[in-house]
Amino acid sequence: MTIGVLAPAPENNPIGESIANSAKLAVNRIESSSELLPQKNINVSIMNTEGTPSTGRQRYRELAQNEGLHLTTGVFRNDVLLQLMNLIAEEQTVHMTTGAATPTASNQVHNNYEQYKYHFRTGPINNYHRGQNMVDFLEAQRSNLGWDSVALLVEDYEWTNPVQQALNDHIGDLEVEVIMEQRYASGTQNFGPIYDSVEDSGADAAFVAMAHTGTAAVVQWAQDSRPFEFGGIHVPSQLPAYYNLTNGACRYTVTQNTATPQNEITDKTLQYAEDYNSQYGGYPVYAGYNTYDAILQWANVVTKHRTVDANEIVVGLENSSYIGTTGTLNYYGPDHKYAHDIRYNFTTNSSPESGINPVWQQWQEDDGRGVQEIIHPTYVESSTYQRPPWI
Repeated sequence: MTIGVLAPAPENNPIGESIANSAKLAVNRIESSSELLPQKNINVSIMNTEGTPSTGRQRYRELAQNEGLHLTTGVFRNDVLLQLMNLIAEEQTVHMTTGAATPTASNQVHNNYEQYKYHFRTGPINNYHRGQNMVDFLEAQRSNLGWDSVALLVEDYEWTNPVQQALNDHIGDLEVEVIMEQRYASGTQNFGPIYDSVEDSGADAAFVAMAHTGTAAVVQWAQDSRPFEFGGIHVPSQLPAYYNLTNGACRYTVTQNTATPQNEITDKTLQYAEDYNSQYGGYPVYAGYNTYDAILQWANVVTKHRTVDANEIVVGLENSSYIGTTGTLNYYGPDHKYAHDIRYNFTTNSSPESGINPVWQQWQEDDGRGVQEIIHPTYVESSTYQRPPWI
C-alpha cells in the first residue's frame, strides 16, 4: 500500500516540510494503532512538485506507476492542483488536497461528478470561504477590535480573486465602513505610498489579504509605526517561526489560521504539534495539520469499510465525520457548488459539530518570545486583542 505525497521542496520549504513530515507522522500513528488498517505495510512516497504545474504533473505520473497507490495528498499551489485534476480523474485514485484553496477544483467535482469525484479538499477552507470568514470575523469581533472603518488591501494574485469576491459580496452587510479599497500590484515591496493613502483615509485598520508581499508589508507597517491597525489573511504570519524571522516586527498583527501549536482546538491538536516538534525540531504550518488529518481520516474510512476500492472510499469519505486536529472534518456533497470541499462552519461561541472554523491569531509577546495567541472564536481563545501601543 502506497500513500503518495506531493509537496513543494519538502526539504527546505516550511510548507513542503510540514506536508511531508506530517504524512510520515500520520503513517507512524497508523502503524502504532491496533485499530487502524490491520494490514499495515504502508509506504510513503514523497514527491517534490517544485511548486510548478509541469513538475507537479510529472511527479503525479511517477506516483501513478505504483501498483499499490491508494491515496495521494498534499499540493500547495492552486495552479499545480488544477493541472492535476484530469490526472486524478484518469487514475481514479482518491486525492485529498491539504494546501491549495482554489474553489475551481470543487466546482469541477460539482459540474462533472463522475469524472472528478476522487478529489477532496481536507483543508484549508476554500478561498471564497476564507474571504467570507474575514467578514464573519470582523462582524463578531468589531466591538473588541474597535475597527469602525477599514482599508481593504488585497494583493493582485490569482489566489485572492475568490477572496475579493467574497469580500465584495458580504462586507457591505456590516456596520463597518470600507473607506478605502486597493488591489495593489503583485510583487509590491514598497508600501510607503499605499500606507500614506491608508493614513489619509483615516481608516482604523488595514484589512488585508496577502501572502507573497506580506513580509515587506508587515515590517514596514511596524517600523514606521503607522497609525492604523493590521489584520486579515496574512499568510506569512501563520508560520510558527515568523516572530523570530521578523525580529518581532509581526507583533500585534492578526491573521486567519488553521491552528496554532499551543492552542487546543480538539483533543488531538496539541499531541500532534508536540509529536511533530519532538520529531522534527519545530512546529508545523497549517498544511501539516491538514495532511495529518487527511491521512488519518482516510485510514479510518478504509478500516470501517474494509476496502481500499476508490469508489467505495469516495462514498465513505462523503459520509464521514472525523474529529481531527483542526476540528470536525466532513465534506460538501455532490450537489453543492463546492463539492467535496471541507465544510465551513462559522460558530462564535461553541465548538462546531460539523465543518471547520478557522482560528484568528494575534502575535503577542510573552517573556520576550512571540506567541500565536488565538483571539477568536471564543471557544478556543487564549487571549484578548492587544492594540499596538503607538495607536
